[in-house]
Amino acid sequence: DAQAGQGFTLQQPQAKVSVAVGETLTLNCITSGSAGPGPVKWLKGWGSGNTIVYDQNNEDPSSRVTMAVPGSDTDFTIRIRNFQPDDVGTYYCVKFVKDVTGEDKVFRRGSGTEVSVQEAALVPGTVAAAVVFCFLLLLLSLFVALCMYRRKRQGGVGSPCPARTVTMGSFSSVPLQCCAGTPGTPSEVLDAESSHLPSQQSSKEENSIHYADLQPLPPAPRRGRSPGTAPTEYASLRVAAK
Repeated sequence: DAQAGQGFTLQQPQAKVSVAVGETLTLNCITSGSAGPGPVKWLKGWGSGNTIVYDQNNEDPSSRVTMAVPGSDTDFTIRIRNFQPDDVGTYYCVKFVKDVTGEDKVFRRGSGTEVSVQEAALVPGTVAAAVVFCFLLLLLSLFVALCMYRRKRQGGVGSPCPARTVTMGSFSSVPLQCCAGTPGTPSEVLDAESSHLPSQQSSKEENSIHYADLQPLPPAPRRGRSPGTAPTEYASLRVAAK
């Protein structure tokens, strides 16, 4: 990679360089010895289609391309900020000298540095996060599917209601059980004895449960009453359905 002539050398050590989009590209070029007057330039491509990337005699501070060591006469390493796919190509560090007409002629050039775009690599942390996210998404999907399956199986089937026991005063315990039907289905009274109750005319009382347990009450102390009269006492119990 070193070229020498009349005590002058130019070294461009990088054969290939890869850089990610948006990063800074660094291209190395070191000279030594003396040569005739003339600038050092960086060219992209070689031949008639080349373009000047950096010119020692025409530096632009606002340009993306700057010298790594400003003002140096031997270190012509450059940096290209915010690398883009259009920057891909082969770059040459070239020493020019003035001819008798005052034009710049090629005196020495480097062997060239082939620049390509670096493929974005997935870091281990990113891969692990992606795996965990996919696993949690799978669990969520299974949970939703299970809930929908259970809901579908239970659809249209009334929820079982536990039997309730009601105790009132001296009356015996009365087991009551009622389950509300599905929409459009009238409520059912599961106790067979309720079928003997008289029908109610009021719409407000249609959702009530009536249960009467006619049992003799304990003998009450006799008070004054007419001879020949028999006790006719009874009790009733009414429980509102929920």
